[in-house]
Amino acid sequence: MWTSYLYGMTKKRIGIFASGTGSNAVNLIRRFAGHPELEVAFVLSNVETALVLNSAYELNIPIFYKSNDDCANGGLLCNFCQDQQLDWIVLAGYLRKVPVELIHAFPKRIINLHPALLPKFGGKGMFGANVHRAVLDAGETETGITIHFVNEEFDKGKKIAQFYCQLEESDDLASVQKKINQLEQTYLPKVVEATILH
Repeated sequence: MWTSYLYGMTKKRIGIFASGTGSNAVNLIRRFAGHPELEVAFVLSNVETALVLNSAYELNIPIFYKSNDDCANGGLLCNFCQDQQLDWIVLAGYLRKVPVELIHAFPKRIINLHPALLPKFGGKGMFGANVHRAVLDAGETETGITIHFVNEEFDKGKKIAQFYCQLEESDDLASVQKKINQLEQTYLPKVVEATILH
């Protein structure tokens, strides 16, 4: 009975939004392949030539491109996500502001990954290398990642988890990026899984 119940369960469907190369999106796809309770439903990008779309396609995940205008259209995105029967959304290097309508349609079900220790080094324009440069310029002795729920302000939603790494005087942009990438690859899938299945 227990086995048949497990196999009859509907999996939680996750939509991943990404704008760039998508290393974290690919990591999530690989980690959740064959998962008994979770599945990546699709990858959506606002950049038609984003490498993440190629990577997801090669991993047999449906891919969608939506223009910046479409991504700003809350009604359109809500209808799209509901048509896809989404349960959760994960932003993995997605560089557009999420429309209010979508936030209201998925309350505390949109998760963002930020490559710094919020509330420091967050807000508009703070993404990728911009964040790491700011951290280095400020002379910080540590940095890390923040995984948080999305609300109506950039990088100000309720924190789910933070993970830290030390910075040395010898660190430069490349070494900081490497440290952050290691944290992201290690912890994002674990936190997403635990948050959805808690």
